[in-house]
Amino acid sequence: MLRTGEPGARRLKLLSWARPLLLIAVLLGVWQLLVMRHPGGLLPGPWGVGLGLGDLLQHGLLFKYVIASLFRVTWGYGLAVVLAIPLGMVIGWYSRAEMAFNPLIQILRPISPLAWIPIAILWFGVGDLSAIFLIFLGSFFPLLLTSMNAVRGVPAIYINAGRNFGLRPAQLLYRVLYPATLPQIIVGLRITLGVAWLVVVAAEMIAVNSGLGFLIVDARNAGNRYDLVIAGILLIGIIGLLLDQGIRSLERLGLARWSYLEK
Repeated sequence: MLRTGEPGARRLKLLSWARPLLLIAVLLGVWQLLVMRHPGGLLPGPWGVGLGLGDLLQHGLLFKYVIASLFRVTWGYGLAVVLAIPLGMVIGWYSRAEMAFNPLIQILRPISPLAWIPIAILWFGVGDLSAIFLIFLGSFFPLLLTSMNAVRGVPAIYINAGRNFGLRPAQLLYRVLYPATLPQIIVGLRITLGVAWLVVVAAEMIAVNSGLGFLIVDARNAGNRYDLVIAGILLIGIIGLLLDQGIRSLERLGLARWSYLEK
């Protein structure tokens, strides 16, 4: 196994960065060539998209829209994390609670968050609260089910060992179940954050007047600014990648690393 400081390890790390960047450069080149061969098409090239981003920066809209989307995701997703994970662990731990709540959960879970848009606008009006509510719904049930399944999957030997040491139910939940379920919960956090990012873009196309989703719709309606449409799409993808990498960094926490095989 190569150590981090060895030349071979550094070379592998450099290649891991160089290959994706090279692929992106090739795709951008092919994109530009195709646009040059069909100059009358509606799809702008990379240079045109770059100019569109510069236009947004010049008018102070780029960071405004990005921050607006991140603000809504932070609140909706954060509220879902705070409520769904503890509730899911409790429901998964107590079989009677699961028998009581599981039918309701299974009825509400398949409903798309976008189906709640009319209700959200009716309750909260057109604005941030509607989008936050939709993001919360899109994040809550996946995290709830992840926590429930994670608790049910904890080996009985861990629970029995905790009981043998005289741990009370609350201590057992915090000192045994939480560390044992953390790796699965991190995976659920990563998947659910992607769902939340999808929902915010869709919600901003309908229920608000700012954010990256609104940018795409507004650019399409205001004179067919497809350079801004493509710019908004690329920004959504790049920010989604950065958010995913941020959640993946939780896998390196000391409390969770024991469950991952050493590479």
